[in-house]
Formats: sequence, structure tokens, C-alpha cells
Amino acid sequence: MNSRFVPDTATKIEPLPRAPLAAIVTASYAPDFERCRLLCETIDRHVTGMAHHYILTEHRDVALFRQLESGRRSVVDERDLLPRWLHVFDDPLSGFRRRIWLSFRTQPLRGWHVQQLRRIAIAGHAKEDVLVFCDSDVAFLKRFDTGAFWRDGKVRLFRRDGVLSNDGHDEHRIWSRNAGTALGIDPANRSSQDYISTLIAWRRETVNAMCERIEKVHGRDWVGVLGSARRFSECMIYGRYVDDVLDGAGHFHGSEEFCRVHWNGKPLSDDEFRHFVDTMAPEQVAIGMQSFIGTDIGRIRRLIGLQ
Repeated sequence: MNSRFVPDTATKIEPLPRAPLAAIVTASYAPDFERCRLLCETIDRHVTGMAHHYILTEHRDVALFRQLESGRRSVVDERDLLPRWLHVFDDPLSGFRRRIWLSFRTQPLRGWHVQQLRRIAIAGHAKEDVLVFCDSDVAFLKRFDTGAFWRDGKVRLFRRDGVLSNDGHDEHRIWSRNAGTALGIDPANRSSQDYISTLIAWRRETVNAMCERIEKVHGRDWVGVLGSARRFSECMIYGRYVDDVLDGAGHFHGSEEFCRVHWNGKPLSDDEFRHFVDTMAPEQVAIGMQSFIGTDIGRIRRLIGLQ
């Protein structure tokens, strides 16, 4: 067997400290600024157990987002996270409305690709033990303690078992397959697990080990490896690294989603919005209104009582 397919038994997984430090991580951009402001307000109102909140943005958006900084919140410029050989431009093919990231080492990347790269790269910048990922179009409605993400020295890995064996999910299967390729997992070892959600947690040291694994397998920078595939999911890569490379070490699984998300369709009416909130599952503490749907942020504020 090619050595690159051997499980990474050299990675030692120590139990988390008795009281691990947790950071919330949010990747955002200028069009979502007001949504991110609402997220920050609801974090400050409802979330406990957080040592810090990192907001990851493109360089040109840093000054805008610095309005949200506080003693426990800081804005991180992507130039401090990603290689300088990855350059961002206004895309002429979109009438200069969208941004595109170009290099000789990757395919052309869009903002949603680069947001995923930032989420991975923050592990090399942050000091906290646990990274909790929360999109900027999320708002917390109930009390929540980040301690929900660890137990007995292990971090909770969100996983929905067997989902990729069902009809549909074609894109997720591609992301899972590309995750396996990036990690050097035998292509015959297919995964049917889905790891994609918001308000999920990773171990910081495990993310860094995952990046080292990718670089060892391919002999080049992990950003270049992932950017060359283009169709990837950071959640799939981390999930498959934990389960298929580390055999789950340092983690326990949970399938309950702490955030209820309105993924697609049209904006909800006021009555539909109230029903959406009223029918949240007991474990759900936050809602997400996908920004591309176009729900007015002022209306969200009014309906959750923050206006």
C-alpha cells in the first residue's frame, strides 16, 4: 500500500484541559456587515463560556468590521492568514460586482471558497483550545454556553450518519470525495457521513495537524492543495480527517443541530418567521436566515425584539 494511505497514528491526541478555552469564529464580508453586527449583539447577550470572537474578513473590509471590535472580539485580516501568493481582484466577468482570488497554484476562487480557507487558517493564529464556527447570518435567541461542545476531554464533532448514501446530496458526495483525496485516504474508503452545518466546533490543534497531513501527503502548501480542487468543504475535510484518519480520537459525535437555518427559498413573512422560531427544537438556540435569500435585517431585528 502507498504510505500516503496509512492512517496518521503519529498524531497524539491529548485530552482537553479541564476548562478549555473556546473562541467563536465568523467569516464575513461587507454585504453581510449588518447581519454580523446583529450576530455580535446576540452573542454578547446570550452566549457564555466564550474567551474570544474572531471575525475573519478580506483586507478591504477590515476597517468596516473594526467597528465591532471589543475586549473579547477582534477582526483578523485574511492577509495575516493566507499566503501572499493568493491575490484578490474585482472580477470583470461579473461586471466588477464580485471578487475573485487568483494564483498560479490554485483554480480561480470565489469568496465562499476563501471564507472556508480562512476558517481553517485561523487555527494557526488563535490560541484557544476549541474553535466554534458560526456564520454571520446567525442570531442567538436563547442562552447558550460553549461548554456544550466538549465532554470528558473530547470535542463534539457534528455528524449526520449515512446521509450521503441517500438520493440527492450529489455536491456533498463530491466534497467528501475531494476531502479524501486531499487527506490521502484510499479512494476505496468512501464516506457516507455528512459533517456540514453551522454552529459546530473543531479542536484547534487537530486543525493544524490536518493541515500538516495535507502538506505531507502532497508535498506543497495546504491552501494550494484545496484551491486546486475548488469543489471542497472545510467541514467535510475536518470530519473525514477526524473519523477516517484519526479514527475519531479526541472527539465524540452529535447529530443535533444547535442552529435552525432557513437555507433557501423566499424570505419568510412575519407569521412564517414567528412559526419558524416557535417550532425550534429544544436544543436549538439560534436561527440562521441565509443572506442570499434577502430577508431584511431590520425586520429580523424587529421580530426578535432587538429594535
